[in-house]
Amino acid sequence: MTKNVFNDDAAENQGYYYTTNISLSSKFAGRRMTDVTLESLTINAKNILDIGCGDGTHTLELDLFGGPKRIIAGDVADQAIKVARNKSIDRNIDYIINSAYELPFMKKSFDVAILRAVLHHLDDPQKAIQEALRVADMIWVIEPNGYNPGLKFNEKFSTYHLVHQEKSYAPHKLDQWVKELGGKIMHRRWAGFVPMFCPDGLAKLMKWLEPVVEHFPLINKIGCAIYYFSAK
Repeated sequence: MTKNVFNDDAAENQGYYYTTNISLSSKFAGRRMTDVTLESLTINAKNILDIGCGDGTHTLELDLFGGPKRIIAGDVADQAIKVARNKSIDRNIDYIINSAYELPFMKKSFDVAILRAVLHHLDDPQKAIQEALRVADMIWVIEPNGYNPGLKFNEKFSTYHLVHQEKSYAPHKLDQWVKELGGKIMHRRWAGFVPMFCPDGLAKLMKWLEPVVEHFPLINKIGCAIYYFSAK
């Protein structure tokens, strides 16, 4: 992962581009990731570790709407952590600068470790999964859906995706990594249909179609924007 790219992004925009200069599509896409987390994962009164928290926008949503006992959130980009701390004054969130590969915590220190849209930025995503499994009773992973052909197109031709070295993984590969590390997938689904950085009109149409795309097997595996799962 290129830390400097994210530091530059946070410094220039006082946060990440997709959360501060927020388009309708980015708003839809980001909120869907938060919603599926809160719908599928009970974090109320639990100790949460948010790995790769970025500028803290989505960490703050978890604190505001999920009612956790405590959140510790970390990221390798120090400028992003600076922004996150400013956003979360008076909230029960502790921000730290650290690598996802070396988490400074004892075994099973947390109820849940969250990896939200982090793995596709890393050079060694398996190492990050291994560390998350080590420090938490359960991990919660949200990643771009590597079966989606539109997403693969963006990764090859979108300037933002290229600069940030975005690369999605096939869901079966993510599942395989968890199993190879001794973990077990507990819950898995596909969700979302609106891609970030698309025109407002298209975003509204795709948001309207989103429940249909999410509902039907096979269609959701190919058409949905994200794949998410919990594992122990």
